Amino acid sequence: MIVKICGMGDTVRMHQLATLPVDMLGFIFYPKSPRYVVGKINPVEIAKLPKHIERVGVFVNAEIDEIHEKAESYFLTAIQLHGNESPELCHELKAEGYTILKAFNIAKENDYEAYAPYCDYFLFDTPSAQHGGTGQKFDWTLLENYKGTTPFLLSGGIGPDDAEALKQIVHPKFAGIDINSKFEMEPGVKDMSLIGKFMDEIKHKEH
Repeated sequence: MIVKICGMGDTVRMHQLATLPVDMLGFIFYPKSPRYVVGKINPVEIAKLPKHIERVGVFVNAEIDEIHEKAESYFLTAIQLHGNESPELCHELKAEGYTILKAFNIAKENDYEAYAPYCDYFLFDTPSAQHGGTGQKFDWTLLENYKGTTPFLLSGGIGPDDAEALKQIVHPKFAGIDINSKFEMEPGVKDMSLIGKFMDEIKHKEH
């Protein structure tokens, strides 16, 4: 199960998280987010992360020039698009070599087929005005409605007590999870003890 931890907010915890069996670390470049990373983590520190960890930049309806600038200066390897971005934008970024994640509200009608050729993963999140980080779940039974071919990460309000329920998900395209606010002491400040225990349950006790 892929584990992405989103909303990095300080250098020390970022490097601590990198010692755990995580697959992706997320850096939010949406200025309205309380987890906006600019000014909080020096890009040089992001470059020091182990090569096996995807460095994911999270953007919401940003212009492609801004995405390019942030991706280059923050040493990103993956781009998560969390707004109303087009398949064409996904295509362009994918062609440049980035791993592409596209977020959707699974409760809505989405043209998954238009995005599928250009996305490595879809991300199903709880809809909100702040585009994530609400701590609110959506009805996971809605996952049954997804019949696409692109693997997906489950996001939205996943908490420390959800490990067993997550291991019961049998959707053929369920690839992993994206955790954030339920594992924080304050926005961007991750609770290492909670994450460590959860990672042990998820990673070491998978069936």
